[in-house]
Amino acid sequence: MNVGYLLDRAEPRLQTIDPEKAAVSLENGKSWTYGELNDRANRYANALLDKGVVKGDRIGLLLFNSLEYFALYFAVAKIGAIAVRINFRLETEELAYILEDSGANVLCFDARLKNRIEPLVPSSGVAHWIQYGPDEGPSADWTLPWAVLEAGAPVLDRRTEIQQSDPVMLMYTSGTTGRPKGALWTHENTVMFAVMQSLKWNFSQETIGMTTGPLYHVGAMEDIALAVLLSGGTVVISRSGNFEISRTLKIIEEIGVTDVFLFPFMIYEMLKLQDIESHALRSVKTIYSGGDPIISWAIERLHEVYPHIGLVQVYGLTEGTPIAVALDPSDAVEKGRTAGKAMPFTEVKIVGGRGDRLPAGSVGEICTKGPAVVSEYWNKPEATRETFIGGWCHTGDLGMLDEQGYLTISGRKKDMIRSGGENIYPVEIEDVLIRHESIQDVAVIGIPDPKFIESVCAVIVTKPGRPVTEEDILKYIDGRLAGYKKPRSFVFLDELPRTASGKVQKFRLRSEYKHLLGHGVNT
Repeated sequence: MNVGYLLDRAEPRLQTIDPEKAAVSLENGKSWTYGELNDRANRYANALLDKGVVKGDRIGLLLFNSLEYFALYFAVAKIGAIAVRINFRLETEELAYILEDSGANVLCFDARLKNRIEPLVPSSGVAHWIQYGPDEGPSADWTLPWAVLEAGAPVLDRRTEIQQSDPVMLMYTSGTTGRPKGALWTHENTVMFAVMQSLKWNFSQETIGMTTGPLYHVGAMEDIALAVLLSGGTVVISRSGNFEISRTLKIIEEIGVTDVFLFPFMIYEMLKLQDIESHALRSVKTIYSGGDPIISWAIERLHEVYPHIGLVQVYGLTEGTPIAVALDPSDAVEKGRTAGKAMPFTEVKIVGGRGDRLPAGSVGEICTKGPAVVSEYWNKPEATRETFIGGWCHTGDLGMLDEQGYLTISGRKKDMIRSGGENIYPVEIEDVLIRHESIQDVAVIGIPDPKFIESVCAVIVTKPGRPVTEEDILKYIDGRLAGYKKPRSFVFLDELPRTASGKVQKFRLRSEYKHLLGHGVNT
């Protein structure tokens, strides 16, 4: 069984799913049936084969949400290549690292991102640059038009032998060493994760699931979307950027969405709408949310306004099962402070400092095991050995299990910042800031943000006689860091608080500046 099977079912040789059934739909109403999606995937697959792509090659996807994104992902899967799904918010230097580390030899990118890509062309190992969308300026001789993919044959005769253990997707997650790590997903990881969700939540051909995140992220593709497709349902895709909860609720009602994934900040925005009562959301059965726990007032308010909607809170991570634990709606009142219980086929344990399993009620490191746990980081053998031990993923998060198997999250993964559904690691930002000629020392922390859970705050010590302003720093990091990683607040100190061993006491900084709420101060 491989990922391509999800669409192969629409072909005459299998036809276990109606090819005329709607498969994917944009929020504006444009949609493709299973037959049309499979046709496009086959065309793209044949075109990639014609360009010399072979099994195991890495194909970069740097695209905004679209129907074509799904078709390209499945095309890559069908020929045994590896989809490198790249965050479109990254800047040139960050993109250069991922393309080099993954060894991508094809990059399919949106024309609106061309200015970030062009500087990489002379030195990159990418052989083919395929552009989606028209040029806003003069055409470049280094790009190929999307028509190259569309011109592929609609029937895929050149079938590749694909094993369940073969890789299908490479997802780069932020790393504590300042560089992101590529979590390597296999066909088995992907299919079984879809099976787990479909089994848990009884998805069917009647399910209309909506994803509100970017498709490069597991929270939008692997979470809910692929499970709905496996079940023969319909996936609704939100557009990239400029998220508006009012528009999203209108689309949900117009299309009749039954299941939707909303990040916590989206739920908070929804519950603060003055006209929330005008959105009945009668079709919605379940709202899924993850990344951060939903605060209690939101759970109560959601039940008050929409008693017919179940709220499922989930916990997981890209490499250790994106949804490893889920809290059923029926448990929300009694167990609302927990993340829930392990998903089907998934195990969770808590270990101490020596790796020994701890008893119920003890706080330790959360470890996950199951068919959706990846086995390695791409080109990172040391990190692989540290994280994946005996089939278990050591998450780095702290938590405890109670006697009934409910997981409570007790701590954060080291100093990771969660902002608007994105994982942000301070060391990556510190690595950029410390290179500024006027900065002597720096510590990056997350501070509470009423909209995005947390925002980035940079605590800076300047070099003697070398003053620097917030504007100077923001100008310096422009082009070096994605927008969501840029500090929203700045604090200037004479020195950073440190332990006797020289470690920065970030807990003191977080406590001292937790009330900044995104406003910079100069101390």
